Parts: sequence; structure tokens; C-alpha cells
Amino acid sequence: MVESLNTKVTLVIDGTSFLGLTDYGKIMVGDRGFEFYNHRDARKFIQIPWEEVEYVVASVMFKGKWIPRYGIQTKKNGTYTFSSKEPKKVLREIRQYVDPDKMVHSLSFFQVVQRGVSSMFKKKKQTLK
Repeated sequence: MVESLNTKVTLVIDGTSFLGLTDYGKIMVGDRGFEFYNHRDARKFIQIPWEEVEYVVASVMFKGKWIPRYGIQTKKNGTYTFSSKEPKKVLREIRQYVDPDKMVHSLSFFQVVQRGVSSMFKKKKQTLK
């Protein structure tokens, strides 16, 4: 069995990890880090200490009414994406341990398209010079 990072757990909730294939399990938020444990396979777990968290990115839709998924971007290992039954509750618990300035919204679909189109025009201007 895997030993937990946390000495005090503040929230345990059902969740989904989108690392590779979709895995269902439990999300634990505690005093030392964020943890995900798979229901079926005890060897599939994710432990992220709070010191490693660079940003927490939330995908917000309908002006904050619905948060389908959120990601934790680490300093060394990239981004881990999760979803849970009550994402607002999970993000509120994470906010206790992570600086609120490091919690950001992801880009909307139209913002991604706008950046792509504007970058195409910038590339054309650079090649014309």
C-alpha cells in the first residue's frame, strides 16, 4: 500500500484523473499535498506536494456556474488534469494551501482561436520584412 503525503486530510472526494487513459478514484487534499488514488489499481496514484505546484488552472464555463475540469501545473513534471463531483469545493480547499494568485482560468475556445489567427498574421509580417 502507498503511504500518504499528508498528515492531515481536509477533503476526500470521488474524482477522475485524465493522465493517459481515464482513471476513477479518490482525490485527497491535505496539509502537504494533492493526491489521487485509483479505485482498482493501488499502484496507480498521483502525489503532488504543494511546493511543486506552479499553477492551478480551472476550466470555467457559463460565468463560473460550471467547472468541468481543473489542472495542476507542476514546476518539473507538466500538467495533471482532474475532475470531481464538486470541483468548487476542491478548488476552495486547494486555495487554502496554494497562493490565490497562482489559481487561474484557462483560455476559452474563442480566445484560443483569436490567438491562433493573430499569430498567423504576426508570422506573415515577419516573413515580409
